[in-house]
Amino acid sequence: MVEMLQGIRFAEAPSGIILWWIILTGVHFDGHAQCRIDDKAFETGEIIRYDAYYNWGMIWLHAGEVEFSVTAKNYGGHSVYHLYAFGTTYKSYDWIFKVREKYQSYVDRETLAPFWYERDVTEGSYTAFEEYTFDYAHSLIHTCVRKRQNPGVTGTLPLTSCLFDVMSAVYYFRSVDVSRCRVGEEIPIRTILDSEVYHLHVRYLGKEEVTTRDRKTYKCIKFAVKLVEGTLFKGNEDAVIWVTDDGNKVPVIVEAQILVGSVKAILTGTQGLKHSE
Repeated sequence: MVEMLQGIRFAEAPSGIILWWIILTGVHFDGHAQCRIDDKAFETGEIIRYDAYYNWGMIWLHAGEVEFSVTAKNYGGHSVYHLYAFGTTYKSYDWIFKVREKYQSYVDRETLAPFWYERDVTEGSYTAFEEYTFDYAHSLIHTCVRKRQNPGVTGTLPLTSCLFDVMSAVYYFRSVDVSRCRVGEEIPIRTILDSEVYHLHVRYLGKEEVTTRDRKTYKCIKFAVKLVEGTLFKGNEDAVIWVTDDGNKVPVIVEAQILVGSVKAILTGTQGLKHSE
């Protein structure tokens, strides 16, 4: 599988199958939620699985899969959720382009504020490792980044309120009430990626039913995502996401147009959902 979606100015490393999914769903609702969560859309034991597809011309290639899970742990004396995602190409495609990706985050169980985040990926000949530790006592993010054969580069960034890593942003987004959004309204995105803070936006497009490849139909909320122009993105609203219109807010389909075709993640299964709708 080709590294397809690291489109937010990542000249070295277009992303693999997890990061582009997270980028498209990691939405930060500053103006509406103000970091407040009234009712989390998930709970410990939840698992969500996706198939990843790449498209060139008329050909759709089912090249990999992604799994997200939530478990309960203790981190530094805090009761936390361990948010974990793993993505892989199928072995039959590894000779073309091998991808193994792991993302994980420890977040506060009440506020979903992140305490620690890690990204560890192999994408073809490219390897990358990122680790962030969120120091709320000193309002700093301690960063460590290694790429290819370069030694780890450490540093710090200011830690401001309502700032999430990409994993915690996904689950925060799912727990935000979007019922007050008007069709066409733009909502800010604010998250940290590659040791930089990015400010993007999503646009609320209303409600729509979608049918997946296994012929299941879902009532969904639809968003368009504004992406920054990069090595593969065109810099327009090239991404669309459909999220279940229920208490679970599960992303069902994620699509993105890129310079050489398009990519898509499709929901294949869930277990341990908080709500039974």
